[in-house]
Amino acid sequence: MRLLVVNPNTSASMTESIGRAACTAAGQGVEVVAVNPARGPVSIEGYFDEVFAAPGLVEEVVKGDAAGFEAFVVACFDDTGLEAARSAARGPVVGIGEAAFHVASLIAHRFSVVTTLKRSIAPIEANLVKYGLASRCARVRACEVPVLALEDPASGARDKLSAEIDRAIAEDDAEAIALGCAGMAELAEALAQRHGLPVVDGVAAAVKLAEALVGLGLATSKRGPYAPPRPKVFAQGSRQ
Repeated sequence: MRLLVVNPNTSASMTESIGRAACTAAGQGVEVVAVNPARGPVSIEGYFDEVFAAPGLVEEVVKGDAAGFEAFVVACFDDTGLEAARSAARGPVVGIGEAAFHVASLIAHRFSVVTTLKRSIAPIEANLVKYGLASRCARVRACEVPVLALEDPASGARDKLSAEIDRAIAEDDAEAIALGCAGMAELAEALAQRHGLPVVDGVAAAVKLAEALVGLGLATSKRGPYAPPRPKVFAQGSRQ
């Protein structure tokens, strides 16, 4: 099968690391391609950035659908543009946030999420409610690390993330951790070994769920809100 992983921000280096994590998780015979839009914010940190990232994400999904990709992963933990992408694509579209929540709920009674900045907590909490998994999440935490700092070994980001996981274990009695940013994808294994509990990377979880859906012959239902968008004119000019 062919799987398109779309990083909704415009950071090419982050897309490369997401692609590596996705390829590592993918099963035999799965072709993984990771892309990012040419326009939009360089990182997604809160509601404002999400709005401007969504159009580029949907454009990449539409192009991938036309190119014959069978499934799609939205590689932003806020699941930016996920609903629109599901309307645009014929194959299944899996968000890494929703995937991580579901996988964590299958291996732990209570899990905590550790994300980047405090402003990202509210969107994640809202998604947990929407997905029906808020009662399974002990707490959404922020390690106060900007998204792009995760790529800088000198930033201290990894130690701050690890310290927040320690607090989640001690204060939340967390049984598993969901990493709340696609930029954390390649850290999951090392963090699991360091802290002695399951650490769920949403990129890997989404890849495996997308594989499973295709293997089961399942795609997004088009009978309700995920029906294809109705043809209409989108104005592009500026008002004088």
